[in-house]
Amino acid sequence: MADDNLIHVGQATRVFAVSGRVLGVQVELSHRGLNKHRVIKANDAAVLQRKAEVQILEWQQQWAAKSAILARDRDRNARQQDKAAGIELADKATAEAKAVQEELTRILVATLSKNDVVDWDGLKDKRAFPKPKPAPARQPPVPKPKLPPAEPNRASFAPAFGLLDKLLSSRRVAKEEDAEAKYDDALRHWQQQCEGVQAANTEAADRHREQLARLEDDDRKACLAWEAERETFAAAQREANASIDAQRAEYEKSVPGAIEGYCDMVLTRSNYPDCFPKEWDVAYLPETRIAVVNYFLPSPDEIPTVVEVRYVASKNEFTEKRLSPGQLGKLYDEILYQVTLRTLHELFEADVVGAFDTVAFNGYVKSIDKATGKEVTACVLSVTARRQEFLAINLASVDPRACFKSLKGVGSSKLHSITPVAPVIALDREDPRFVQSYEVAKTLDEGYNLAAMDWEDFEHLIREVFEREFAAVGGEVKVTQASRDGGVDAVVFDPDPIRGGKIVIQAKRYTGTVGVSAVRDLYGTLMNEGATKGILVTTSDYGPDAYEFAKGKPLTLLNGGNLLHLLEKHGHKAKIDLKEARALSLEKAGS
Repeated sequence: MADDNLIHVGQATRVFAVSGRVLGVQVELSHRGLNKHRVIKANDAAVLQRKAEVQILEWQQQWAAKSAILARDRDRNARQQDKAAGIELADKATAEAKAVQEELTRILVATLSKNDVVDWDGLKDKRAFPKPKPAPARQPPVPKPKLPPAEPNRASFAPAFGLLDKLLSSRRVAKEEDAEAKYDDALRHWQQQCEGVQAANTEAADRHREQLARLEDDDRKACLAWEAERETFAAAQREANASIDAQRAEYEKSVPGAIEGYCDMVLTRSNYPDCFPKEWDVAYLPETRIAVVNYFLPSPDEIPTVVEVRYVASKNEFTEKRLSPGQLGKLYDEILYQVTLRTLHELFEADVVGAFDTVAFNGYVKSIDKATGKEVTACVLSVTARRQEFLAINLASVDPRACFKSLKGVGSSKLHSITPVAPVIALDREDPRFVQSYEVAKTLDEGYNLAAMDWEDFEHLIREVFEREFAAVGGEVKVTQASRDGGVDAVVFDPDPIRGGKIVIQAKRYTGTVGVSAVRDLYGTLMNEGATKGILVTTSDYGPDAYEFAKGKPLTLLNGGNLLHLLEKHGHKAKIDLKEARALSLEKAGS
């Protein structure tokens, strides 16, 4: 399968603070073959594009390497081998396996010799315009003029006289006149031929001149188009490079969004084995000068375990020796401790302006719960480190686990057990608009008409329904202050550090069709809130333009039928009677 078919690039969207200030832009990327997903953020579109290109290139390289390994293994197992060739292939595979294991044990020390400071100048696009200037078109050859036929020779028309012609003068004169007439006809025909040749030569010359003029005009237009394309390329290049300069200036001024973007670049440039998700989220808390990193780590099942490959000549097959469960558990814990210290080191070393004094690292793992068979996401270790304290550590000589414990990090004694822990510092989720919620669903019965419900009760009902919907993944749902202004009615915090995040919900207790304007408002609210998804819930339904607008956007439209299904799913029944609700509304308006 072509790599391009495996990569999905979402639509770039702006991220807004609650105040309405633009925080930056983000785009969602995923690779189905590698089963990887990232939301990349940047201060502006140009930097976002460069970061996305870097991530896509890295995934393409990983997929090419993985495909090559898979193809080699298929070929290795499919072909009949002689003993020498089998032993050679096994030795090669063993050497590769040992190199992978060595890389996993050197995750921390591998970064100590590298300079983690972002090279701003190296981020700039310095490519020359790739398209060569168009060469002039090849000119057609000058047409050779046609030559006219030879002029008729009068002598060739002279009549031959016999004896009778000499005796009878009338006969001789008749022959002479006939010869003269034939000559005159031939002469006229020759003159017509000469005129035709001359006209053809003139037409060919004119056609050649027109062709030359046309080619010259095409060459001129091609050069103008090339020059315009080159200038567009240069302008985009200047804009992108200016954006990098602007981001650098904002970072050096400790602008919060720029600091988060800078940390993201540092982590992006950090090379890990292919089994690592390389997914994270960074937040900067300017009041406390703390950088918080939610880092997505590989699960134990994703760690390579092959340590040796042997060729069994008697069976003409290959066997693999793998790490024992105990060895894998020990290696896995060591990897996570190393990644934690490495991330702290890279961020502190790269922060040349001293924007943050403390880094909080929360390590998340997505794995399959062996008890339920369901996918779960858990924070398995968490630690904070202060700059001065951390930089005094000699990381080249430490025991990663002991160092983590000395920093008062929290985590289970066996990280490979994927035991959840509470982050030492979590991303701030407080919002002054949140209010105390109350239960509504327990008051419902099969005859309760949701379309006629009090609008504030309806908003709390929606909160209650989604609270139960997200309970399985540890989600949190809060209701905002009642305003009836079309703003945010509820907010969901999905703890999944990659696909989760902030989800805004709007509740529309409508008796008529919901138009596209309400969906546009939801999308604007989503961007203003810096949310990852928006959900619109109504008691009625949506018009076709509303569904059309929602296509390709992180929006979910739930109609009355969907709402009743959700309620029933969580043990409650009600009805939606739009006609009855409209009648009650008219009755109330008339009283």
